[in-house]
Amino acid sequence: MKIISNPPLRRWERLAQRPALRQEKLMRTVEKIFSEIRKRGDKAVLKYSTKFDYPSQTAFPIEKETVEKASEALSERLKQAIELAKHNIEIFHLSQREEIRKVETTQGVVCWRESRPIERVGIYIPGGSAPLFSTVLMLAIPAKIAGCSEIILCTPPNIYGEIHPAILYTANLVGVNRIFAVGGIQAIGAMTFGTESIPKVDKIFGPGNQYVMAAKKIATLYGTAIDMPAGPSEVLVVADETCNPSFVASDLLSQAEHGPDSQVILLSNNKKVVKDIDAKLNEQLLALPRKEIAEEALKNSRAIVFDSLEECMYFSNLYAPEHLILAVENPHLLARKVVNAGSVFLGNYSCESAGDYASGTNHTLPTSGYAKAYSGVSLDSFIKKITFQQLSEEGLLQIGPAIEVMAETEQLYAHKNAVTLRLGEIMSKRLIDNNNETNI
Repeated sequence: MKIISNPPLRRWERLAQRPALRQEKLMRTVEKIFSEIRKRGDKAVLKYSTKFDYPSQTAFPIEKETVEKASEALSERLKQAIELAKHNIEIFHLSQREEIRKVETTQGVVCWRESRPIERVGIYIPGGSAPLFSTVLMLAIPAKIAGCSEIILCTPPNIYGEIHPAILYTANLVGVNRIFAVGGIQAIGAMTFGTESIPKVDKIFGPGNQYVMAAKKIATLYGTAIDMPAGPSEVLVVADETCNPSFVASDLLSQAEHGPDSQVILLSNNKKVVKDIDAKLNEQLLALPRKEIAEEALKNSRAIVFDSLEECMYFSNLYAPEHLILAVENPHLLARKVVNAGSVFLGNYSCESAGDYASGTNHTLPTSGYAKAYSGVSLDSFIKKITFQQLSEEGLLQIGPAIEVMAETEQLYAHKNAVTLRLGEIMSKRLIDNNNETNI
């Protein structure tokens, strides 16, 4: 890793930049493929799937029998691990349910909010060299808890047309309705527009490379919502002299091995700590099966030495990492300074891998600095919050005059009239009632 010592403030913005392809080129590529899918449906999707993934592909749906047989290819140890992760993820996301709370804002004016599930969701699961079956758990479990009526899964086939059995097993375990062997831009396009085989969805979830992230952004222009911009993985570690250099090195490599466009950042107030971690990183790198991928990612990565942990946190908040690890003496104290991050890991034993797999929190998180404005996936990601209100006669009498004057000032007279007519009826009724009482 490149080590930088005490960079001046004017360089921080540049040091916080991610490796990226030219956005113009990316967007042109996505628009071209989307246009073809919109016009030609399955034929266009098949054209790109055979080009980039499985040359002999003729269809996308994965048969139910194939899904059910996937269990036979997995060890009992792995299935037990998946069950444990499923249990913890369910517990954490069930805790996010909200009770309906009715509030009387003014006498006779009652307002409240209720949750409704998004009806059809699409989840994208990266395949290739790292089939992320753990992401199936992270997306399908909260979708089921939320009550989504249909969960569609798209994932790229390998060059033999196969889907990793762990993806199929996990999808079946957590209640995915339909699985399609398609990935990349073409998968996002198919779920955006719908084709003869693949249904249009209301919202698309899931991480991916820069092409997938660009496709998700374009999907929003065609009326399909997305969870967040979630591209190449990244981690930022803040470490002091109390850290375990081997642990920190392993955390950095755990993200670097995701892909060549991943990025890892190490921050410290101690140059010796950085050198010790770098030595352990190079030592562990040699033993990694994905050594070449991690090496490419490390070319885009850096270690920065600051004068203090406070400066480290200022830079971290500027960077807004997907994963933030605080490997310091008092992580809870330093955590108070966290403003921008997808998910935070406190202390030497809180490895980022725990959040990726089995602690219970969701690992689908904002990257590329989007943690400044986006949260990670949660139960709320799969529901809509619908507001309700009910006004009694007394309630309208209380706030009606204010509505009238505000609407009139905005020159929206139909808005005003909607209130005026009701107030007139209420006053007429009350006048009649008063007269009747007087006559009695």
